[in-house]
Amino acid sequence: MINTTLPSALSTGMQGIQSGVAGMDDAARRIARGGVDGPQGTGGPAGGGMIKPMVDLQLYKRSVEASAQVVKTADETLGSLLDIMA
Repeated sequence: MINTTLPSALSTGMQGIQSGVAGMDDAARRIARGGVDGPQGTGGPAGGGMIKPMVDLQLYKRSVEASAQVVKTADETLGSLLDIMA
């Protein structure tokens, strides 16, 4: 069980980090385009203006932080198991 759980947790955490960073990149691009797509705070063609990408940026930031904590916990658990086995 341990042989599959830790790698799975590490993999899930890393995938979460990658997904969050990609989402942050997309949100940052939408914020940067704000002056091109329409005035700040106005709905623009797609609606939402600058508010939605700014909220998305914060959500993806929290997602990356949570995923990093998963990786950290899995790493600490693996270290503890290695210490016990040594």
